[in-house]
Amino acid sequence: MKNTRVIVTHYGGPDSLQVIDEECPEPKNGEVRVRVLAAGVCQPDLMMREGFHPETPPLPFTPGWDLVGLVDRLGDGVSEVDSGQLVAALPITGAYSEFVCLPQRELVPVPFGLDAAEAVSLVLNYVTAYQMLHRSAKVKAGQRVLIHGAAGGVGSALMQLGRLAGLEIYGACSSQHTPVISALGGIPVDYKQVDFVKEIHRLTGSGVDVVFDGIGGPNIWRSREALCPGGTVVAYGLSAALRGGRLASGRSGRRNRFQRLAIFVLFIAAGYVLPGRKRVVPYSIQWLKRMRPALFRQDLIALFDLLQQKRIKPLIAEKFSLAEARQAQELLGEQGVTGKVVLVAKGVDAIANLNDGCRKATLVPTEGDGS
Repeated sequence: MKNTRVIVTHYGGPDSLQVIDEECPEPKNGEVRVRVLAAGVCQPDLMMREGFHPETPPLPFTPGWDLVGLVDRLGDGVSEVDSGQLVAALPITGAYSEFVCLPQRELVPVPFGLDAAEAVSLVLNYVTAYQMLHRSAKVKAGQRVLIHGAAGGVGSALMQLGRLAGLEIYGACSSQHTPVISALGGIPVDYKQVDFVKEIHRLTGSGVDVVFDGIGGPNIWRSREALCPGGTVVAYGLSAALRGGRLASGRSGRRNRFQRLAIFVLFIAAGYVLPGRKRVVPYSIQWLKRMRPALFRQDLIALFDLLQQKRIKPLIAEKFSLAEARQAQELLGEQGVTGKVVLVAKGVDAIANLNDGCRKATLVPTEGDGS
């Protein structure tokens, strides 16, 4: 049986992505082979393609942080999952593939009946948002928060989960996204038309309690200025390093990958030294998952429950096939994308209910697929 996957052949733009066909991988001891139904496309994918992200593996590699799929084959020593079971995982690399082998400990069960693209949106984006809200910032109902990139994948997740938590939400966005922010229950702040720091103080008087900053660099310090005394900036990304989906420096490759991380350290230290009791705390989903894997599983299962209850509704920007991974990354690189970009297996749009108690799924064809 053949396997189709995407590899990054060299550091650079979307042209570095190549689709290859090869023999299907076989699971090793303790591993499970998963047929990928949906894989997310995210900013870290672009940064790894450019050779900039700290998690970037050696070339060539297959990108893809998050996936939802069906258990296809069990390796020796596997006892906690069943063939045909629907699962999710955060492998960090490898999800842009038709089949992928993963340790069974990495797999989280997914309820059947969910839309595949919506389900995969929870694995990276919504877990990130949930943990920043409740584990990093420890928000309380009635608090005021500012979300940068509020219409994006993580931003829209923060908007929805923040509303469930009873927060007063301000969403930094461009003018084209103000209707989206309003529809999600937030107050739009058009950062291209106004100085967001001045606007936040005009709207709130004293500033916000928390700022969620995925931009990084000097913007972290400006976010700190938008805080009220005792407030917190949760810094979780480096999107300022990209421009049009490419490195703003124009120098792809594994150069100075930790340079901007040093800025985080300086801002964190300054928060404890300077007056005003305004803290900057970093957040990294992969490091928290490595240190406390049980929390990742617990939080993702809680989010699947919210999705089943229709209390959250992930925004899907667009769906692409695996062969269209280049176009998917190009779209995300254009910025201004609302919600999550997803790679979906051919013929898969949703997973139907279980068949008479057996753990096998029926795949529902997408419109016009003909399968």
